[in-house]
Amino acid sequence: MTEPALLRVMVVDDEPLAVERLQLLLARLPNVTVVGTANEGEAALRIAEAVTPDLVLLDIAMPGMDGIDVARALSTSTVDPAIVFITAFDNFAVAAFDVAAIDYLMKPVQPERLGRALERARAHLAAGGGGSGRAAAGHVEEFWVPDHTGLVRIAASDIDRVTAERDYMRLHVGPRSWLIHRTIGKLEAELDPAHFLRVHRSVILRRDTITGLYRDETGHWTARLRDGGEQRIGRSYVDEVKRLAGR
Repeated sequence: MTEPALLRVMVVDDEPLAVERLQLLLARLPNVTVVGTANEGEAALRIAEAVTPDLVLLDIAMPGMDGIDVARALSTSTVDPAIVFITAFDNFAVAAFDVAAIDYLMKPVQPERLGRALERARAHLAAGGGGSGRAAAGHVEEFWVPDHTGLVRIAASDIDRVTAERDYMRLHVGPRSWLIHRTIGKLEAELDPAHFLRVHRSVILRRDTITGLYRDETGHWTARLRDGGEQRIGRSYVDEVKRLAGR
C-alpha cells in the first residue's frame, strides 16, 4: 500500500491545551509533521509566512483576529494553505463561511474525524487545490455552506444556477438550495466561465442546463432549461448568451 504524502500542518488555537492535544493526535498519524503553532491571529500569519504549511488547523473563535479573518488573509497571501476550521460551536453564521474550507472539526476533536479531515486535505492538495478551494486556473471548485446540521460541501460543478438575494447568493442544486454571503459579481468571477454564464443581473446559469433560446413577441430573449423551466435573459447579456448557439 502506498504511504500517504507528507502533510505539513500548522495548528492555530488560542487555548494552549487545545494546541497540545492536536499536536499529540497529529503525532500518531503517518506522514504528518507539525511545522508551527500559534495562539492568536497576527502571529499565525507571520508564522505561516515563514513555515509555509500545506494545511492549517484553525480555531474560529479567537480574540482579536478570529479564524475567519486569518483564513481570508491566508487566501490572498503567497502561502494560501488548505484550511480546516475547528470550533466548539455547532451553529454557524452564513457570513462566516465566505472563506471556503476543506473541512471543519468540532471540539473536542476526535482522532478518527481528524484522520478523515487530513485525508480530504491530501486529496484536495493532490488535485491542485489551495486553501481557497480553487482549481489551478483560479476558479472555485467547491463551497462549504451552512445548513441546520452544520456545513455541507457543494461542488461547483453540481450547481445548476445561482440567484441573487440582496447581499447573499442562493446556490441551486437540483431541488435544494443554500445561501452564501457573496455579491453576484464576486461569484461570477470565482466560477469557471467555461461552465457558467451570467444571463441576468441577478442570475448565473450552468451552461449545460440551457437547452434552447427563443425570442417572444416583445423582443425579449428567454432561455429554456433542462428541468423544463425558463429564464428571462437580461438585455445586456443577450449577445453573450446567443454565442452559445454560435450567433
